[in-house]
Amino acid sequence: MVPGKQTNTVFLSEKLHSDKRFTNSCDALVKLLDNHGIKHSFLDATKDIWCRDYMPVQIEKGKFIQFRYEPSYLVDELELQSDPIEVCKANKFKPQFSKINLDGGNVVNWSDRAIITDRVFDENPQYTSKIKLIGEIEKLLEVEIIVIPQINSDFTGHADGLVRFVDKNTLLGNDREKEYKYWKNGINKILKEHGISYIDIPFIDHKEKKYPDHAIGCYVNYLEVQDLIVLPIFEVKNNQDNEVYELFRQIFPDRKIETLNFNSVGLFGGLLNCTTWTINE
Repeated sequence: MVPGKQTNTVFLSEKLHSDKRFTNSCDALVKLLDNHGIKHSFLDATKDIWCRDYMPVQIEKGKFIQFRYEPSYLVDELELQSDPIEVCKANKFKPQFSKINLDGGNVVNWSDRAIITDRVFDENPQYTSKIKLIGEIEKLLEVEIIVIPQINSDFTGHADGLVRFVDKNTLLGNDREKEYKYWKNGINKILKEHGISYIDIPFIDHKEKKYPDHAIGCYVNYLEVQDLIVLPIFEVKNNQDNEVYELFRQIFPDRKIETLNFNSVGLFGGLLNCTTWTINE
């Protein structure tokens, strides 16, 4: 698979710019990409802004796997469920299609291994064998699949709000001491089994009464493309923006780290990784 650092192009849903709630945030992100000479483009025929989820997963240059996109959390909001076939056709992508139901935001990858949460089992009840399901995903993606627990209170159950790869044997992710005990115990077991080290990243338990499913406070949902990392900052009470920025500079000494307040998007449950689709062209 193609790690973030090896991608060179960023795609965004056209709706991220056309929806007035997000236009300013979109413009700020595009300006950052322009400043760093990163190629970017807008996707047509989308129904919502979360393009990471309904776009294909890249295996290598010119090779993509498109999973079925029928998430259970949109069962009552089908008007927001983009059709990957129509989106790919409108934007001239020709992936290999799979009948497995799997959101792109639930695939966090390095070159030869990927992490998904156990939400994949809930979304594919037709598979009575978990081993068979994971085996088929491994064959499609041509990597080792590592399954971690989902956060039960997260309506998406995605991995990209929990962990990211620093290298093959190192993850960064939400501070385990502040997470649910079942998740802390589950991730620690998996780390030990696979010989993976883990860097704890602070997150904020921020409350928004009107937006109970917001993503404000989740620093690990950043954008990674070429040698650029765009880190979300939140500028809210009790934020740890400066601490996390300095931590990222230590973790990624060879990268350019930019920060961006993306709260207008974060209120609706996702951040920078969710709203971007990065590939190697």
